[in-house]
Amino acid sequence: MELNEARRKYIELWGSLGSQWGINRTMAQMHAYLLSSSDPQSSIDIMEALQLSRGNVNMNIRTLMDWGLVSKKHIPNDRKEFFLADKNMLRVGATIARERKKRELEPLIALLQTFGNIEGDTEASEVFNDLTRDTLEYAKRCDEMLELLIRSQGSWLLKAAKYFSKFKKVTA
Repeated sequence: MELNEARRKYIELWGSLGSQWGINRTMAQMHAYLLSSSDPQSSIDIMEALQLSRGNVNMNIRTLMDWGLVSKKHIPNDRKEFFLADKNMLRVGATIARERKKRELEPLIALLQTFGNIEGDTEASEVFNDLTRDTLEYAKRCDEMLELLIRSQGSWLLKAAKYFSKFKKVTA
């Protein structure tokens, strides 16, 4: 397979994966384009390569920069803005985990904590209390695991294995 075809497939795959991390496909494809570029790319380069509008590129590049996945690069004697993706996949993974944790897991935990113990002596209230308590415990475990990933700088798998080894095994 030649480079251009492989790169195109990589960009498509990353775009599909991105929608599963909670970002739009275009933003993920732009990230993949920058990840797979050997040199910094301008907005115009991104627009032409991915057939996107200027507004779409500008909006998504700002979001990628807000996430910390992309930075600006100044090129002497060129007035255009150039962009460069962090190519350290451990940092990229930790950044994505941090953003998902902030946007998805932390609000879930906060909401579940507001339920406390629902009053009532009915079976329905007991079932609901058990559900929310178990969901909160699971969400907190996920939160701790993601925090390990974010802070670990590469040894996250060993730390995660040690963390989960202290819990009883759950069989399906």
